[in-house]
Parts: sequence; structure tokens; C-alpha cells
Amino acid sequence: MKTTELFKRKTVFSLEIFPPKKTASIATVYDTLDGLEGIHPDFISVTFGAVGAGDNTHTFPIASTVKKYYQIEGVAHLPAIGLTRDQVRERLDEMKARGIDNVLALRGDLPAGGEQPTGHFPHASDLIAFIREYSDLNIIAACYPETHPECPSRVDDIRNLKRKVDAGASHLISQLFFDNSRFYGFLERCDLAGIDVPIEAGIMPVVNKTQIERITSLCGAEIPHKFRVMMDRFGDNPRAMRDAGIAYAIDQIIDLITQGVDGIHLYTMNNPYIARRINDAVSTLIANTPPRAAHRKVFALA
Repeated sequence: MKTTELFKRKTVFSLEIFPPKKTASIATVYDTLDGLEGIHPDFISVTFGAVGAGDNTHTFPIASTVKKYYQIEGVAHLPAIGLTRDQVRERLDEMKARGIDNVLALRGDLPAGGEQPTGHFPHASDLIAFIREYSDLNIIAACYPETHPECPSRVDDIRNLKRKVDAGASHLISQLFFDNSRFYGFLERCDLAGIDVPIEAGIMPVVNKTQIERITSLCGAEIPHKFRVMMDRFGDNPRAMRDAGIAYAIDQIIDLITQGVDGIHLYTMNNPYIARRINDAVSTLIANTPPRAAHRKVFALA
């Protein structure tokens, strides 16, 4: 099933997992998937590894197994930086052969040290246009509520996002954020630009100080005062910080659902306990709240 069909029926709830590090057994990711049993997400996306540390040869087999064994729609990440058209064709053919219907098309991280990448896809929009021409895979793209770190302005960022949608992206998943007002402002800018595809809010429960410092350095997400106070108060107590981080994420999600968000994409960090805690708190709300698309005319009149 293509993910676009899901948004016609309900508020979507999805999860992200990543392959194990090269030094770890592939079995660890299946332990994670077994631990998620009972949550029933609409789909699970599989990254190309944890910040480049994973073994990306596992991405397609895991996404395929998610669909065939766990009976959950699988989405495979495809960062194309440094790849040629022939290499991308090979990956798209493998996805189809494995029964994968959905791809998250990404440019990918630039090489460390400022080295200019080679390859035929300098932008995600280039990759999306190529996939649309070559394959019938459903294409998902990333978006940045607080503007892509490399983009000089919000206007340029929205213009680039519109290029992704015009090239063939049918559904967007946002980078993580901790201030919902930033996400709502982003949705308004998308509406003004004519970006009318479903947009899922990316939520990551932050459960320790080291994690938040690493995350903000990578994606530039702003840390609201409320979150900083929480981190200062509980950061040296691992169990308290874990529970506070889960509670903060739940609070974000409840507010987003109340406002009619199209979907919630939970960055699980391969931690079934955290995913379960959050699912238990919000699953009834998600099941009984129509998505944003049903409210757009109401919002426009407010």
C-alpha cells in the first residue's frame, strides 16, 4: 500500500527505526521490531543507519521484512548523494523486487570536511524527479519546520520544498522539533505556497543530555525554555530524565493531534519501551481525531 492512501482515512501514526551498527548483529533490529508488537503503526520507515554508523545494506531487507513478516507497511530511506543514475536504478529495482512500495527520497548528509560530493543528484528534488520518471514507487520527502540548516532563508526553504512536491513527492515527514508553534508557522507557510500534500510531524522523545546536545548540533532544532528547564532539573537523573522526556513528547503529540495534524512520525531510536509508553498515551486520541485535511476550511475561516 502507498502511504498516501492512509491519510484519506485517519490521522497517521508511524515509526522510524534504524539498522544496527556494523559491529552489531542484524538480529538486534528484529528484537526492536518484536518489542514494538501491539503498537500497530501505519508504517515503519527504515533509515540508512544511525548517523552513518549503520550498515545500509540492511535497509531494504529490513523494510521488506517489516511488510512481509510483521504485516506493517515498510518505507525504505534512499539518500542519493554521491550516487549515479545507474546506482539509483539498481536500488529502486531492488526495492521493487523486495515488494517495497514506498521510498523516502533524501539528498543525504554532505561529506565531512567540506568535500564536494560527486554523483548525479545534488538535491533531493533531483532524486524525486528521477524516481517519478523511472519507477511507480510512492515517494515521501523530508521537510524542516525550522528551516534546513544549509538554507539561507525560510522563503528559500519553502521554495525548495515546493520543488520536491512538484517533482513528485506525495507525502512529507518533518525533521524533529520541540516547539509546536514552529511547526504551526511552517504549516501556514506551506499553505501559502500551495503545498497541499499530507505533512507528518516528526517527534523524538529526548531522554538524556548527551542525546539532546548531539541532536541539536545535527539539525539545529531550537530548544524551548520549558525544555531547558526540564533538562536542567532532571538531566543528572537518568530515570527521571527519561520519564520527563517521554512526558514532553506526549504533551507535544496531544497538542498536535488536537490541532488536527495529518500524522505523527515517532523517531523511536530503536527503543520499544519509549515507543510503547507514548503509544499507550496517545493511541485513543489518534484513532478518534480526523486529520488536518478535514479541518483546512475551518482553519482558513478562523
